[in-house]
Amino acid sequence: MRKIINMNDEWKFIKQDEGQAMDQAYNDESWEVVHVPHTWNAIDGANGFDFYKGACWYRKEFVVDTLAKGNKVYIEFNGSNSITDVYMNGQHLGQHKGGYSTFRFDISDVIQFGTKNTLAVKVDNTVVDDVYPQMADFTFYGGIYRDVNLVIANHVHFDLMDYGSQGIYVIQEEVNEEKASLTIKSKVVNDHEEEKKVRLWVDLVDAQGKTVAYAAKEVVLASRETKEVEVPVVIDNPTLWNGRKNAYMYEAKVSLQSFNDTVDELSIPFGVRYFEVDAEKGFFLNGEHLALNGVSRHQDRKDMGWAITKKEHEEDMDLIKEVGATSIRLAHYQHDQYFYDLCDQEGMVIWAEIPFISVMSKTELEGINAKQQMIELIRQNFNHPSIMFWGIQNEIQISGERPELRKLVKELNELTKNEDPTRLTTMANVMFVPDKDDYNYMTDIVGYNKYYGWYQGKAEDFAGWLDGFHKTNPTVKLGISEYGAEGILQYHSNDPKVKDYTEEYHTLYHEKVWRIFSERPYLWSTYVWNMFDFGANIRDEGGVKGRNNKGLITYDRKIKKDAFYMYKANWSDEKFVHITSKRYIDRADRAISVKVYSNCEELTLYVNGKELETKSGHRTFTFEHIELQDGMNEIKVISNHDGVELQDVAKFNKVTEPNPSYEAPEAETGGLVANWFQMPDLGDDEEVEEIHVTDDVYSTADTFKDLMENEEAKAVLEKYLGNFSEHPMFGMAQGMQLDFIASMDEDVFNEKLMYRLNKELTQIKKS
Repeated sequence: MRKIINMNDEWKFIKQDEGQAMDQAYNDESWEVVHVPHTWNAIDGANGFDFYKGACWYRKEFVVDTLAKGNKVYIEFNGSNSITDVYMNGQHLGQHKGGYSTFRFDISDVIQFGTKNTLAVKVDNTVVDDVYPQMADFTFYGGIYRDVNLVIANHVHFDLMDYGSQGIYVIQEEVNEEKASLTIKSKVVNDHEEEKKVRLWVDLVDAQGKTVAYAAKEVVLASRETKEVEVPVVIDNPTLWNGRKNAYMYEAKVSLQSFNDTVDELSIPFGVRYFEVDAEKGFFLNGEHLALNGVSRHQDRKDMGWAITKKEHEEDMDLIKEVGATSIRLAHYQHDQYFYDLCDQEGMVIWAEIPFISVMSKTELEGINAKQQMIELIRQNFNHPSIMFWGIQNEIQISGERPELRKLVKELNELTKNEDPTRLTTMANVMFVPDKDDYNYMTDIVGYNKYYGWYQGKAEDFAGWLDGFHKTNPTVKLGISEYGAEGILQYHSNDPKVKDYTEEYHTLYHEKVWRIFSERPYLWSTYVWNMFDFGANIRDEGGVKGRNNKGLITYDRKIKKDAFYMYKANWSDEKFVHITSKRYIDRADRAISVKVYSNCEELTLYVNGKELETKSGHRTFTFEHIELQDGMNEIKVISNHDGVELQDVAKFNKVTEPNPSYEAPEAETGGLVANWFQMPDLGDDEEVEEIHVTDDVYSTADTFKDLMENEEAKAVLEKYLGNFSEHPMFGMAQGMQLDFIASMDEDVFNEKLMYRLNKELTQIKKS
């Protein structure tokens, strides 16, 4: 029978590349003692651009009981970023490329039983040309940051080398309310030198442990053979997995039996359901419309990076449940198996994806590693009923227009459909992909990362774009894969504006955008970017280095921003009252507005102990012209719901002058884009004339990458914008047209600057 031994405790670690550390006799007494999950970037990964990238070493000594002798033994890593070389007793077992999936090595021939073994592991988070991601707007934390196990198995077992999977697949052939027709596909391995005969037995049990179906099949395995065995089985009148309403789970107990012995056995939780997406009506689960009110999640956390435990996973899920979400986009890579398990149990509809993101390799054009990670994602997560969408790319068009990129995206889609035809393929297009682009037709359904109201235009622009896209592409099943704005709790304003980083604008943005989305049933999903603030080493904005601050909750999960409660009011049935802008304590205005989010129907406002006003409303309540007395004021809002009093309290301090700490530093410098460039002094006014641009000359219609590859054009850019190529954000921007960058900050890229740039660029002929 299979045995799993956890190996997380007491590793030796050194934060440098030690050339001889793989040798069993190497002296590691001076190394630090650490426990897995572990990352060496827990602190520096979210505090600025420079964080440690390179090779580090882990070593561990252990003994395997002599009772295990004669079995197969494997070492299993559930997540190690990003290139991992594994040595056992000085012998190199192999290398795994990719930082997010489970992988195993067979150590049967090198392990010693009853005596000391030495496991040495080199982990390197350096970015290289043939491993994804190449570049992204999040930190690539290095380390062995998920569990490590020894797996001891019989020589006849379910395949442990099938891309890190369980070797068993519960395939849903046909599911409805009357029956669930399934195929249990098992990959069975015989590592003996001689032929073996076993019986494969399948028991399907319900949530109460009652057997609802079973099947068996005799299997003959030749020497050293791996065989796929398929067993059909039917559940009559199944209870369907129905999202948060009823996340009903069955269990497939699959075993291999030889005479009176069970030589291997696995229990596979699964749920049965059917679903579809309609281009006009959105997402349907088990024949009923379900609004996919979604949030996106990165896995890192303050002072922990990616090295989190079940406790942190559970806390994240509890917060996502509290906001009332029905769906999660697990960005931008494979997440921990434990979190997928939680998604199954809690009824979340999941978009799972690989880190084929932002930039395609310049040299490896076949996408070998992207395809490997796609297969790993699918096979390791095939049995999770919560997963309904496989994501094949995120904003990969930042690479620029490349025929080999379009080819690879199509190949990833074909690969995904071949691996799993039971689910839908999707992808997240970067915001500048044109409405009529062929990218919108490559996958079953599509999402766009759109940031009207932050990087471009105003929040209200979503309405026109959505309706225009839908009219142009009526058969495309459109969702919003990302939308959001920065919200930093330090900053506040009575007059919130685009890019001011205030909590008030962050809240107002989501209020406006959600209203637009909720009125458009053809959207199959929407995903807030992001549920939590996260580490993004290339960022430096709003006075905060190394972070993306678009989360509804802070990086440490301690503070829910006001926008969290806006969504809770719209998505959740849990009754509550929340006064907004409570962190905006010092108020210079004599009269203020008090905005409250609540899913109660009636609220009463009290000011300094006196009842002032009662309002009936829906989700958002605004009490106008609330006069403050000098000094501290107490604002209380109360609602009585089914005999239970719900309330919230805020305190505002009436001051004579505005508190200057409430204003973000970017308020005077023009925001994010302005931070990327050394903006020129354009001198005296000059007349701006119309410039005729032809295809044979350079202009601001070209991408940064193309402009920087021409020495004359590069000189023009550096003359007016400084050496942007050395900025951490250059890699993210190089595939963007200069015109597009300009649209993100028209105050900085004003008419005069654009005229000067085009006046000089159009003098340069393209080769």
